[in-house]
Amino acid sequence: MPTTYPKSQHVLVLNSGSSSLKFAIIDANNGHEIISGLAERLGGEAPSIKYKYNGAKTTIDLKANQAHEEAINTLVTLIKTHKLDEHLIAVGHRVVHGGENFIKSILIDEDVISGITQAATLAPLHGHANLLGISSAKTSFKGLPQIAVFDTAFHQTMDEVAYLYALPYKLYTDFGVRRYGFHGTSHCYVAEQAAQLLNQPLEQSNFISAHLGNGCSVCAIKNGKSVDTSMGLTPLAGLIMGMRSGDIDPGLFNFLTTQLNYSAQQIDDLLNQESGLLGISGLSNDCRTIEEASLNGNQRATLALDMFCYRLSKQIAAYMVPLQRLDAVIFTGGIGENSDLIRKKVISQLAFLGIDCDEQANLNARLGQQGIISSEKARIKAIVMPTNEEWVIANDAANIVKEL
Repeated sequence: MPTTYPKSQHVLVLNSGSSSLKFAIIDANNGHEIISGLAERLGGEAPSIKYKYNGAKTTIDLKANQAHEEAINTLVTLIKTHKLDEHLIAVGHRVVHGGENFIKSILIDEDVISGITQAATLAPLHGHANLLGISSAKTSFKGLPQIAVFDTAFHQTMDEVAYLYALPYKLYTDFGVRRYGFHGTSHCYVAEQAAQLLNQPLEQSNFISAHLGNGCSVCAIKNGKSVDTSMGLTPLAGLIMGMRSGDIDPGLFNFLTTQLNYSAQQIDDLLNQESGLLGISGLSNDCRTIEEASLNGNQRATLALDMFCYRLSKQIAAYMVPLQRLDAVIFTGGIGENSDLIRKKVISQLAFLGIDCDEQANLNARLGQQGIISSEKARIKAIVMPTNEEWVIANDAANIVKEL
């Protein structure tokens, strides 16, 4: 459970994408969301900010081609208009890639910006967007501490046998080519919550956490620490995702370039934006759309779901090797929290581990209820645990500010 504080500790949480900016003000005491929203299509013809405050949803249209700095300026005005700046103590930034330099959240200074810039070469789409958000926030929120919270930090406890690739070793030593993993704040949060649910110490708990959304990853957590994870150098590796392929034969690159004349950019677009559930089904990257189509007899939709569940089940089973003993499988993320169908399919394929699915508990979880969805007799528990990455970021920021 995140640390609690005696008075309001509001943190503005920013998650900056290449053409979007997700934001929220979170009370680090309890995870309460004061305001939240999304600036999207930044730099395009019709950018806008959509936000929710006091239960009401509002849209602000921005001028064409306005980007991150202008969006944050509008956000500052919005915050001050509603007098939400009175309890702000920090700005917390989700930074996707921290490389090996950052093993925990940190106060941003010039050295930290230099380190994030260096790591951005490993994930240029995410890294440069994160730097844009930090730069804009520093200008707009002068005087507020800026805190970086890294997706990769939780996985820095992996051993080299898990994170190294079987490539020439100098690619690692000279260029940092290795498995880093992502979704670290989510895996960390749900593991802590699952340990509390099971009434056992986190440092004595073994979990496999499945974060399933448009991006998907699995993490093996031994005695509360990450020992392996499915994503790699970039968020493309591992499971089938909404639009990302997950693991493929590296020889595909040669085939696409020599036989089909694909460029490097076309291959990148293919693997990151045209594959996964979208590529298999030909319908959508949204699991809800695919499930509905499958129920209506669409064979490719059914194939997409079957492939998704098979790859996920196989990855979970593989993580019994580093763990040896497993307390629970945790489902989180948009799909993990809401798709009773996928949870049931995956659990049935893992029955040999001693895990099962209580049908009513599984259906109830779709209504937003966290908890155990396996039967009392199950040797390994199945848990649905809503993630709260924003609270993790707010809590880390508040902890750092407290020490200043």
